[in-house]
Amino acid sequence: MERRHFLAGTGALGMITLARPGLALAAGDADVALNALFDRIFKDSLALSPEGVSSLGLDKGEWAGMKSKLDDRTEAGVAASVAQTRQALADLGKVDRAALSSASRLNLDVVTYQLESRLDSPRLHVDSVQRPYRLYQQGGAYFSLPDFLDSRHTIENAADAEAYLARLALVGKALDEDSAEQKAQSARGLIAPGWSLDLTLGQMQKLRAVPAGQNTVVASLVRRTAAKGIAGDWQARAEKIVADSVYPALDRQIALVQQLRAQTPAGDGAWRLQNGDAIYAAALRQATTTEFTPEQVHKIGLEQVADLTARLDAVLKAAGMTKGTVGERLAALNAQPDQLYPETDEGRAALIASLNAGVARMTGLLPKAFATLPGQPLEIRRVPVEIQDGASNGYYYRAALDGSRPAIYWINLKEVADWPKYSLPSLTYHEGVPGHHLQISIAQTSKDIPMLRKVGGFSAYSEGWALYSEQLADELGGYDGIEKAGYLQSFLFRAARLVIDTGLHTKRWSREQATDYMVATTGFARPRSQREVERYCTMIGQACSYKMGHIAWTRAREKAQKTLGPKFDIKQFHEVLREGAMPLSILEKRIDERTAAALKA
Repeated sequence: MERRHFLAGTGALGMITLARPGLALAAGDADVALNALFDRIFKDSLALSPEGVSSLGLDKGEWAGMKSKLDDRTEAGVAASVAQTRQALADLGKVDRAALSSASRLNLDVVTYQLESRLDSPRLHVDSVQRPYRLYQQGGAYFSLPDFLDSRHTIENAADAEAYLARLALVGKALDEDSAEQKAQSARGLIAPGWSLDLTLGQMQKLRAVPAGQNTVVASLVRRTAAKGIAGDWQARAEKIVADSVYPALDRQIALVQQLRAQTPAGDGAWRLQNGDAIYAAALRQATTTEFTPEQVHKIGLEQVADLTARLDAVLKAAGMTKGTVGERLAALNAQPDQLYPETDEGRAALIASLNAGVARMTGLLPKAFATLPGQPLEIRRVPVEIQDGASNGYYYRAALDGSRPAIYWINLKEVADWPKYSLPSLTYHEGVPGHHLQISIAQTSKDIPMLRKVGGFSAYSEGWALYSEQLADELGGYDGIEKAGYLQSFLFRAARLVIDTGLHTKRWSREQATDYMVATTGFARPRSQREVERYCTMIGQACSYKMGHIAWTRAREKAQKTLGPKFDIKQFHEVLREGAMPLSILEKRIDERTAAALKA
C-alpha cells in the first residue's frame, strides 16, 4: 500500500446495524458497533488491494485467493477506492458520538480525519496530491512490483510459488494499465519533470536489458523455491512469462515515456501543474496534518536552519574543525578517510553490519525510556541495484501482522561515500529503534486500537516520532564523539527540507538551485542531495512532515514535563504510542488529556 492507499468501505464483506437516529445505546454497545464498522471498512479496503493484503501478511485463510492477484491500477480501480472512502465517511457520520467512550471517540476522530484527507486527491483530479504523477523515478508498477514480489510475496510451499507465477503473469497488464492512465493524464499536463523521466527511462532500460531468465523476478522465485526444497520447473515458467508478457509491456511503456519526455512542461515544482497551488496546499496539509501555509513553513525552516547551524558550529569547533562554513566543514568531515567504508561489496557488507550493531546497542538501552517493548525482528537490506538510481536514501517496511515476515529497513548503497560513519547512528535510530520500527511495532501489537488504525498512518506523526527518536537516542547515550555532529546534521537536513520543499513548489526554485542549497547547508555529498531533492519534486509536501512533526512531539513533551514536574515519567509519556498514529493536532490534545490524568493520579 505505498501509493493509492484509500481505506474505505462499501459493505461488500459484511454489515453491522447502526443505531437508528435518536436511539440511545449504552457506551459499551456503541463502542462494539463502532469497532464492527471499523472492521468492515478495513475488510472492504483489503478487498480492493491484493498487494495490501500481502504486505500485511494476511494473504492466507479467507484471504488466500488474494495472493494470486495485483491491485487494479485503472481509473476504475481508483474510482472504486474513492467510492469506498465516501461510503465509509457516510457510515461513520451516522455514529452517535455522545454514546461512545473517550477511546472510541478518539478512534472515530482519527479515522474520519484520515478518510476525509484522502478525498483531496479526487477533488483535484490527481491520483494523489502528494504523488501526482503516475510514472516517475520512484513510482509505477515497473518500480514497485519487482520489489513487492521479492520482499512481500512470501513463499513457503508450491501453492505460494504458483500464486507468485499468477501474479507475475499480471505484471504486464499492470504496466499497460499504468501506461494507459499516464497517457490519459498527460492531456492534463500531469507528466513528471524531464529529468525524472530520464531517470525513469534509465531504470526501465536496466530492467529490460537483462535476459528474461536472469531478471530479478525470475531469480527471486528460483532462489526461494530452492531454499524451501519446492520441486517444479519454476525457472522456465517464470522466464517465459517475462519474455512473452512483461518485456513487451515494458517496451510499450518505454516508448510512451520517450514520447512524453518531449512534451513534459518545464519546471520542477507543483506550480507547473494545473491547480498547482491548490495541489501543493493540500499536499502540505496532508503531510503535516497542520494548517500552516507554505510561507509559514518556509519561515520556520529558515529559523531552524539558523539555530541548528549555530549548534553544529560549536560541536565542530570543539572537535578542532574551525575553518570554513558549517556546510564546508561537514563536507570535509564526509570525505575523511577514517569516516568512509570502501566502495566495494565488502565495504557495503561492513556498513550494514555496523547498522545491525547499532540496532542491537540501542535495543539494550530502550528499557530506560519505554514500558512497552515489542519483539518483532528487523532486517537491514540494501536497496535493490536496479532501482537504486531513483530510490530514496533510506526507508522502512513494516513487518507482517502475523509475524511471517520481518520488518525491513532499506538503505541505498549506490554511493557508499554518501554514508560517512559518523552519520549512520542517527539514521539507524530513525529507521530502526527507537524510531519507525519501535513506533510501528507498538501500534501493530496494541490492543487499544482497531486494525484499521494499526495499518493506517500519518507522515507527520511517524516521521516526527522518528526524528524525535534521534534526539531521544542522544539522551540515552547513543552517540559517541563526532557522532553528535551526525545527529545535529540530521536535524539540519530536515530543517533544510522545509525551506527546499516550499521553495521548489511555491517559489519556483529549480532542482539545481535546491540541490545547491542542500549541499551548502548540510554538507551532504551532491549525488545524495540531488536524489533527495528529486524526491521532493515528485513526492510533494512529504519532506515537510519530519521537522513539523518533530516540533509537535517535542512541544507536547515539554508541556507535559512542565505541567507534571517531578511526576513526569518518560516511560509513561511514550505509552501514547499504544494509541496509534494520529494527526498532530489530535496528538497534542491527547497528550494534554493524558497529562491531566497523570496529574490527578
